Amino acid sequence: MFYANHRTPMIFLHHQRKMDGPKSSLFALDGFWESCLVFSFQIRCMLNIWGVIMYLRLPWITSQAGIILTYVIICMSVTITTITATSVSAISTNGKVFSGGTYFMISRSLGPELGAPIGLLFAFANALACSLNTVGFAETVRDVLKDNNAQMVDDVNDVRIIGTITVILLLCITFAGMAWEAKAQILFFIALLLSLANYFAGTVIPPSTEKQAMGFFGYRAEIFVENLLPSFRGKDGSFFRMFSIFFPSATGILSGVNICGDLKDPSGGIPKGTLLAIFWTTLSYLLISITCAASVVRDASGSLNDSLALNSSIHCSGLGCKLGWNFDQCEQNHTCSFGLANHFQILAVVSGSGHLITIGIFAATLSSALGFLVSAPKIFQCLCKDNIYPYIGFFGKGYGKNNEPLRGYMLMFTIALAFILIGDLNTIAPLISNFFLCSYGLINFSTFHASITQSPGWRPQYQYFSPWTSLFAAVLSFLLMFLFTWWAALVTFAIVLCLLGYVTYKKPHVNWGTSYQAGFYNMALSFSMSLTGVEDHVKNFRPQCLVLTGPPNVRPALVDFVGTFTKNISLMICGNIIMEDEKSSFPQHSTDMLVDWLNQRKVRSFYTSFTADNLKEGTHNLMQASGLGKLKPNTLVLGYKVNWQECKPESLQDYVNTISDAFDSSYGITVLRMMDGLDITADLHSAGRSSSAIDNPAFDADDIPPCEKDETDRNSDISDDGSNEQVRTVFQTKQGRKSIDIYWISDDGGLTLLVPYLLTRRNRWKKSKLRVFILGGRETMEEDRKDMKMLLKRFRLEIEDIVVITDVDKTPLAKNLQRYEETIAPFRLSEEQAGGDVQELKRLSPWKVSSKDLEVMKPKVERTVRLNEIIKKNSIHAALVLISLPVPDITCPSSLYMAWLDALSYGIHCPVLLIRGNQENVMTFYCQ
Repeated sequence: MFYANHRTPMIFLHHQRKMDGPKSSLFALDGFWESCLVFSFQIRCMLNIWGVIMYLRLPWITSQAGIILTYVIICMSVTITTITATSVSAISTNGKVFSGGTYFMISRSLGPELGAPIGLLFAFANALACSLNTVGFAETVRDVLKDNNAQMVDDVNDVRIIGTITVILLLCITFAGMAWEAKAQILFFIALLLSLANYFAGTVIPPSTEKQAMGFFGYRAEIFVENLLPSFRGKDGSFFRMFSIFFPSATGILSGVNICGDLKDPSGGIPKGTLLAIFWTTLSYLLISITCAASVVRDASGSLNDSLALNSSIHCSGLGCKLGWNFDQCEQNHTCSFGLANHFQILAVVSGSGHLITIGIFAATLSSALGFLVSAPKIFQCLCKDNIYPYIGFFGKGYGKNNEPLRGYMLMFTIALAFILIGDLNTIAPLISNFFLCSYGLINFSTFHASITQSPGWRPQYQYFSPWTSLFAAVLSFLLMFLFTWWAALVTFAIVLCLLGYVTYKKPHVNWGTSYQAGFYNMALSFSMSLTGVEDHVKNFRPQCLVLTGPPNVRPALVDFVGTFTKNISLMICGNIIMEDEKSSFPQHSTDMLVDWLNQRKVRSFYTSFTADNLKEGTHNLMQASGLGKLKPNTLVLGYKVNWQECKPESLQDYVNTISDAFDSSYGITVLRMMDGLDITADLHSAGRSSSAIDNPAFDADDIPPCEKDETDRNSDISDDGSNEQVRTVFQTKQGRKSIDIYWISDDGGLTLLVPYLLTRRNRWKKSKLRVFILGGRETMEEDRKDMKMLLKRFRLEIEDIVVITDVDKTPLAKNLQRYEETIAPFRLSEEQAGGDVQELKRLSPWKVSSKDLEVMKPKVERTVRLNEIIKKNSIHAALVLISLPVPDITCPSSLYMAWLDALSYGIHCPVLLIRGNQENVMTFYCQ
């Protein structure tokens, strides 16, 4: 099979050669249609780039900024859009782009955290662009009405009325259907070309007297020199204000991205179409700017009476005097109505036919307004379908065979109408620049980030881009946002940060393989490698826990307890030992289910499983293999084996051997015991949630713990979503002013003190008081308390309540001793067995207890039983009790050891943690 597949390309090439010749025309036809699609792509971009700014504001910007600064503005805008076009080409050729355009690209590249906010802003920007072009159309219609003495109210309100009527008609057209839109593009494009040709032809036609009165004199060197430098005037008179008004005329480069899926060769079609569109539109801007600045003066009165031919005796000093006109009076009084600086319709004055310019304005504004009104709801619909934000899905519903978002149309129509009512093009344009710059900045950052993370999935077909130029364009875009309109930039970033925070907090269930994921992997790998070169120091010690939870969802209390003191500060790994003979019954998809359960519970923990013959072997292998470099467990956490008297003796021996092996491996050990057990498998089954519980025979089931009814912390680990699928535990409730009692029986390096201190740093435990109990004599009680207080102070632990236990050697109550003897009785060797070879019997059954074993352990047992009585008396109101864990002796039978643990922790109403470090210091009072 391998060789057959290996030869497939050659077979295909052979057939390809056979097809050449008679059927080569089919390939030529495909190439023709591909060229048509690229041309359509280019036209779509050019129609959206050419717009109201070119016709109504570019000459005015030239008069304000001068030819030099206008060229700087155009070149800077083109720099951003050209680099953005290369970034778009790279992203869109790294996988098929569906509807949603810019939002789709950013979200699938950077992830929902940044993609969703930018998608929302970009849809909003498109709605504003619709209002911008509609206002431009309304201004032109108003001027036509004024020329024919048909003004309705005043300049501003006429724009509002005409704009409102226009956008309503555009909305009706979108509701009627957009099937004709692609065909109409070519007509709009022809109208624009005719209007531009008409303008350039008009610049070389000798001007009439009326046109001279309006400031047009044909190409003159003195006019060119006069307009070379800036002459800022009015409230909008500044470089960056001019830049912000012009920039919307450079947008529209993304309009063709939505059809890139139809191209056979997107890696060639997208950059070719977009870059050609940018080239031709930029060339037209440069030519319009320099031709009008070389032929039209800044100020003109429009009155024929200002001709020096009629008033030769009048003295004048302005540029108009050299051209035979006296415009000094209107210049000094600032009442000039014509010229580059005063008449927005100057292109109609210069052109051969003003009507063709009006038609061009209508074509540019209406086509752009309609295009933006259609694209904004489409982008918003894609965002709604991703179900990232609540309450917006209502607007994403599609209707008809084309899945048209009619509700989205109404929403974007409302937004566009609100800005149309502003009625001022110069106010709307900077706001649009702000949103488009933000979008372009994020697109370029997406490309940069995807490149530097070096993800294997980043394989764009388009290769002619640089991540560093993309980063430059991103920084420039963000910088210009603040230079244009600082308050709008702040509002935009505040909105983005709020939306980003929401998505980060909610963590939507999407996986798009983003560059952020690749970046996180790179950072984690880099930091882990850097950590390997750092030597361990006692000041940096933290309990990194391997928790033998089995499936974590069946022992939530154990998970919650360890997660409380490890969250955000140390490593936690939930380990699941799967028995070799039971692995076939363990669901294959269980790992994903259990990781989801941990995430829903907001527990910061890894999960790993291991197949072994017994618990000791699996735990040993996990202790050896778990972790990465310095991120390696140093503390083993397991639950107390409640059913140790009823289980198989081999299981009991396995459990104790696991503890012994952990000590031998220099691990700290903690054993958590709760009165009602830890395992809730039966509870989950009885509640009808057996599908969420995964049984593991390696961990024997305990009794069912009752649900705690205490007040739940507002920072509970339980997710609000699906909280009915989570079982609450005592460790998810506020502990109030209860105490944490530490029975420090023997020095273990400080782990017994460190864990309760870490607990008190959490909100749920911060009001709890730490109490330390130590063993001592009556004669030295005060001295022992003083020494311990000084030691704790040097450890910087604020523990004032220190109790010295002086009566631990007192004989325990008889009933308690009797209970201990009853627990160990089933494991004692019978008289017949004791008469035989005891060593051989204990070798075959190491859990059996001989009389000699009991004699050796008797003093320790009595002391332990007495200590249990003291604990139950002193810690009746405690929230948690920590007791030094006895170390199992190699000669001590497993059943005797478990009876010892049972006697130590029996009958304590609150959770009990048997804990012991590995005798290495984990706390220090030195500075180095």
